[in-house]
Amino acid sequence: MPDVPNPVAAFIVREIRRGRGAAGMTQEAFGRGAGFSASHVSAVEGGTRALTADFIRGADRALNSGGLFERLAGELGTPSWFLPWLDAERGATQLRYFEPNLIPGLLQSEAYARAVLRLDPCLTDEEVDRRVASRLERQAVLTRESPPRLVVVVDEGAIRRVGDEAEKLMAEQLCHVLACAERPNISIHVIPADAGLHAGLSGPLSLAHMPDGSWIGHLESQLGGDVVERPADLDTLFERWESVRTEALPRKQSLDLIKEVANQWT
Repeated sequence: MPDVPNPVAAFIVREIRRGRGAAGMTQEAFGRGAGFSASHVSAVEGGTRALTADFIRGADRALNSGGLFERLAGELGTPSWFLPWLDAERGATQLRYFEPNLIPGLLQSEAYARAVLRLDPCLTDEEVDRRVASRLERQAVLTRESPPRLVVVVDEGAIRRVGDEAEKLMAEQLCHVLACAERPNISIHVIPADAGLHAGLSGPLSLAHMPDGSWIGHLESQLGGDVVERPADLDTLFERWESVRTEALPRKQSLDLIKEVANQWT
């Protein structure tokens, strides 16, 4: 399933189906309340169609559950505020990411993702495990048939930042990035430290180009994240993107720098 790890998605689908049955609703009646056709509901319940954030929210509406299923998705692996962006990420034909401090989630190794998630003191070990699984599941979008074009820009600080005794972890992560960069649909660029101050230092940004030609943006903060769709806001994000992309090294020079840093940790 594209939005949440497969075991979590299967569990949520079963609970939705159970709730529909308890309410005495046919798939057609449920679909009317949720905003989907009966055939769509049948496909989701049968496991032949992906469980999406829109379907989860529709189920909450149809069953008057007070947001129960959206909260389940968050508790069991994916924060609810992130689900709309996951919908966009999975459907996009092109993705653009800028990160000033970390390697983006789509390029994270399992060990690196776990180390990053453990920085949140509110997460239990079980929650960390679920979120790591969810993050790795997301990466399947890059290896599917007709994958999106991914362009990533990171600040040099993101490839040099390590914790105590974490040199081996970072070396493995950078080797993973280099392996990803070998795929024809992935381009990775680094803004060198000597570029000095630049617009991207105010925070990360993401952009997704959809099949209908529209763009969707995403911004994360300490408290969550927001999907950006207003034209004026998207214009601002594009200006920031063009600024950081201009500051970044060409692809080959970027990869050479990543290799150089990786060799320092081995």
